[in-house]
Amino acid sequence: MGFPGTWMTESASMVYRVVPKCACSTIGQVMHFSDHGRFYDGDIHDADRGLHKWSQEASQALIEATVRDHRAFAFTAVRNPYSRILSSFFDKICGIQRNGRRYRGNLVPLLAQRYGVATGTPEANFEDFDQVASFRRFLLFARDTIRWKKPMEPDIHWSAMSSHIATFIANGGRYDHVFAIERFAEGMQAVLDRVATPVRVDLAAIPRFNESEGHGPRRAHPVDAYFDDLSRHLMWEVYRRDFQLFRYDFDNPANPLPAGPVDLRELHLKLAE
Repeated sequence: MGFPGTWMTESASMVYRVVPKCACSTIGQVMHFSDHGRFYDGDIHDADRGLHKWSQEASQALIEATVRDHRAFAFTAVRNPYSRILSSFFDKICGIQRNGRRYRGNLVPLLAQRYGVATGTPEANFEDFDQVASFRRFLLFARDTIRWKKPMEPDIHWSAMSSHIATFIANGGRYDHVFAIERFAEGMQAVLDRVATPVRVDLAAIPRFNESEGHGPRRAHPVDAYFDDLSRHLMWEVYRRDFQLFRYDFDNPANPLPAGPVDLRELHLKLAE
């Protein structure tokens, strides 16, 4: 299986396991800058040079050898499950993608037909639908894909973070650091402090790269407004391990912060099972 979703700097200073919707665009650009002294011109997910990626066949042997021998600092980042699933909904379901189309072609029509999900239209500035009702219906769909793989396989943007992170461990990798993007500056600086990069990175001067921003509706309500009792039950059903391992507050969707740092020993034990 190898190390899907893994990026590595060309200098092999650091290895990053990508978790979708967890500041991966900014992290990738920081990695690129740390080698080249400049940002990738475009969406870092589209880059076919400047970073080693598992999706590029020529990079796989280098990544595999580095990870298995633990020759580079390995890290990943996580996010509050409540805000992450909301971000997935507004970006991937409601938003217009970089190619000018809806995400995954027939996905949105399927959601409208089977689950009654509305997404709004850019012509109406995405103000022509009930965000809360549609999100809750989408969450039911996301649960169905994760639990029963129906009506489709779960998408990487709403698959559990622990599932992404576990593949790295299962195939022989070991994390040196896992941080919450709610404390991005602190967490990313801890990575930079522990690696030697060809180019010094002043993290305070690095912009935040949000490639999905401006392509769909803005969230109209606070996070907790989207989650009633049923929604929270569904969240616990499919993301319980994320809440527990990454120490997020399940009982209060309005609290974005984890209770403390990730316990790496527990993480490796639980995700190796």
